[in-house]
Amino acid sequence: MIKVFSPAKINCFLYVTGKRDDGYHELSSLMTCLEFYDEIEIEQTLNNEIEVFCDHPLVPQDETNIAYKAAYLFFENLGLVKSVQKTGVSIKIKKKIPVGAGLGGGSSNAASVLMALNSLHDNAFSKSELLKIATLLGADVPFFIFGSPAVARGIGEKLEKCSTLVPYHILICYPGVSASTAKVFKNIDIKLTGKRKLDIDTWLNNWLDIWNKALKVDAVKYLHNDLENTAYKLYPDILYTKEEMEFVLSEKVCMTGSGSSLFVFFADYGKAKKAYSLLSDKFEGSLKEVILTSFKI
Repeated sequence: MIKVFSPAKINCFLYVTGKRDDGYHELSSLMTCLEFYDEIEIEQTLNNEIEVFCDHPLVPQDETNIAYKAAYLFFENLGLVKSVQKTGVSIKIKKKIPVGAGLGGGSSNAASVLMALNSLHDNAFSKSELLKIATLLGADVPFFIFGSPAVARGIGEKLEKCSTLVPYHILICYPGVSASTAKVFKNIDIKLTGKRKLDIDTWLNNWLDIWNKALKVDAVKYLHNDLENTAYKLYPDILYTKEEMEFVLSEKVCMTGSGSSLFVFFADYGKAKKAYSLLSDKFEGSLKEVILTSFKI
């Protein structure tokens, strides 16, 4: 049995740059993992079954669970799914990352299962081979296997390492409502989204140059998410929470991924801790969850 820590992620920015003929949207997003984790225990069994257990009521414990799908694809590619050899796995997930929060909890779980099973099977697949399997599971799954802050392009499968990203403290608020990624993307108006493909590289280089000089105001104003307005219309509680956060903290607040979580960056830990206390007091007794974490570089 092995125990792994499955990290959350955040989108520092997210631009939708187009829509493909197959219906998937292309994007450009800077992503980094956080020092905030689910815990997963993975144990090989002799019953030739994939079993998933989770302590969160909204997480399925059957073949619809993305961690289950990850294990199935792993064994399928290993040639063991229909083998007479007794090979199975028990996956126990202890959730800390809110569900439907835009923090990549499910995708991270899937990637963690793939990497753990690969370790248990003597690294049968190379990293590039694992990335190919991960692409079949969802747009964010390859990022968690990639293992570094990265600019994601395409539908999220094209990853470029971003080694110059300076770490920051991050205050996150889950507004107590889960957002559907599929629903948000389905309702986005591609005509109203942000920067086009030709602008992204120049803009990114300028942004990183400013960002890595201690999070100046010039960098904060570039925080952006093309999915925000659609998510706010579908889930008004996200917008209400953002407005409350900005009023209490007097800081720019941005949404991560397709929602629902909102975040604020701080270069100074003392300021971050004070903001955490203010927000925790504000939302005490509500369904909202406040988290103080940092980049995992």
